Formats: sequence, C-alpha cells, structure tokens
Amino acid sequence: MTTPDTLLHRQVNPSWVQDGRVTSQLFKPSPKDEGRLSVYDGDRMSAPAAWAHFTGILGFLSIGVMSVTVAECITHELPVEPDPEPFPEHTIIRFDGLSPNEVRRRAKYLTKAAQVRGWQYRLEQDSTRS
Repeated sequence: MTTPDTLLHRQVNPSWVQDGRVTSQLFKPSPKDEGRLSVYDGDRMSAPAAWAHFTGILGFLSIGVMSVTVAECITHELPVEPDPEPFPEHTIIRFDGLSPNEVRRRAKYLTKAAQVRGWQYRLEQDSTRS
C-alpha cells in the first residue's frame, strides 16, 4: 500500500539527458504508453534494486533512477495505481485523458520535482561496475 510519501522510481534513458540535465521526457508518456507511465513502487523496491531489475532482468537501458512522490502526482491530478501484471513492484502514473499540453505541463512539474530531489541511483555511483 503506497502512502503520499512513497517514492515512485523512474528509469532514466541516456537520451533524456541534455547538457547534464534530465529533460521532461523522463515523466512524459510516449504514445505506446497509452497515457500510463511505468514506475517502480519505492515502498516495495529500492532505487538501486529497481535499476538492477530494469537493466539486468528486463534488459533495458538506464543510467539511473529519479523519483517523485505519490503526493506530487496527486497534487497535479495524476492518479497512481499498482499494476502488478508485468512484475509485483510495477506501478503506473496515469496521464490518460489529458490534452497534449496538459501532459507536457505535468511532465515538466514532475521532472522538476525529481531534479530537486536528485538522483536516487546513478550508474556512476556504483564503483563495483565497470
């Protein structure tokens, strides 16, 4: 059960970093997402474990993890729901039903909140990897 303070971990694709800063693409669903942005429930999985799962088990590319809280999503009328079908810790932030301008605006807000919080895990932090 998530709380308002639950962190929602989002994987950072290297193409979403420009001039050292993460772009709002981080929290903007792509057309294939159908308005449902995939995140990890931070109460169920830590940021380093989420990164390891995403890159090692699922085989996707990520340079790290940034996070927002459930409360930050709710403040901008973005419902958060568990979606355990792909894996138990999978959660979605729902953008469906919003206009493209609203999606863009809310994605920028979430990205700013995540940037203020800072990286929850970054590949360079792990000195055991080469």
